[in-house]
Amino acid sequence: MKVKIHRLFEYLLETTQAAPEAIVGFSLAQSPKLGDFLDDLDPDMPLDWNNRDFSGLPELKDHILRQAGLTGHCSPADVLITAGAAEANYLAVMQLLQPDDEIVIERPGWPQAQVLAEAIGAKVVEVAREEHNDWRLPLDRLADAITPKTRMIFLTNPNNPTGDMLDASELEQIVAMADRVGAWLLVDEVYAGLEWDGPRAPSVAGMYARGITTGSVSKALGLQGLRTGWIICPDAGLIRDAVILRENASEIMNIMGEVIAEVALREARYDTALAQARADGQAHLAKLETWIAAQEGLEWVRPRAGLIGLGRLPQGIDSDAFVQFMLADPYRTFVLPGSAYGQPHHIRLGVGGGAGVKLEQGLNRLADGLRAYPKT
Repeated sequence: MKVKIHRLFEYLLETTQAAPEAIVGFSLAQSPKLGDFLDDLDPDMPLDWNNRDFSGLPELKDHILRQAGLTGHCSPADVLITAGAAEANYLAVMQLLQPDDEIVIERPGWPQAQVLAEAIGAKVVEVAREEHNDWRLPLDRLADAITPKTRMIFLTNPNNPTGDMLDASELEQIVAMADRVGAWLLVDEVYAGLEWDGPRAPSVAGMYARGITTGSVSKALGLQGLRTGWIICPDAGLIRDAVILRENASEIMNIMGEVIAEVALREARYDTALAQARADGQAHLAKLETWIAAQEGLEWVRPRAGLIGLGRLPQGIDSDAFVQFMLADPYRTFVLPGSAYGQPHHIRLGVGGGAGVKLEQGLNRLADGLRAYPKT
């Protein structure tokens, strides 16, 4: 098994040394500083594992169940703390999929499951979200894609990268589809909490015996560098298998990540931080919407959740060539190409990152670049 590089990661590697002066399309809320947590940290805390629970700090797991609306539906034993949602997804996919199994994924969507499935030798079945339908997940096509060979369905909710949302009724329908063939249903919830057009959807781990919920503190709380996420599943065997695989990968959790995440998810603190992230996100999205309307030929479907969406470039512009154009002098602005999500005529637009990404400067330069770029 060899894991091949995906275009999203490939582009990040290619541009690591570019030192852009502005970023357009940052995907997470403004990150807090370490100093914001110092009063709640014990300077005598050993920098060993937590010495209490191999699957994660008990109080952290309680917080995770509460913010996911799973208290009373799942128990702390159903939660495993991981190195971000990426490791959570990795543990589930690698332990559940075998060669020749089928996995159903959405496109555009988070590409990790496809990369891992192809390395395993599983068959990847794609269900297309279409821009003319506001990037909604077509449930009729999803139902047609699921067969007795379907081992897993992998979705993101809110969707990464379009910002679409599945509601409770739609998730219930998808659960029924999965249950008919005994498939696992994994829903990555890293953008949960940043919903603009409705309430947060229920977590699938509380809806289905083979439901798997993954998430992290990275996006809504801006704590990506903690590398602290989770997998929640009521199936004890799946959690056990995930622990076994994690033992042979990251082995144990980062104690500082666990401790700071526990502080960040304390109810009062979490509610305050999330309210600020929501207020900032809504204000910045309104400004971005106004900016997009002023750009000739640039269109997008406003995200219903999260801080990013896909902008369709004017006709004749290829996203890969255009983002390289923007990264070079005189623009020095980082934009992610839509090819990272199988959408070569789009770029990722977004409002995350706070003052440090210099969004307004980046948008001004992006406007200049769109006007100056030679059309084919």
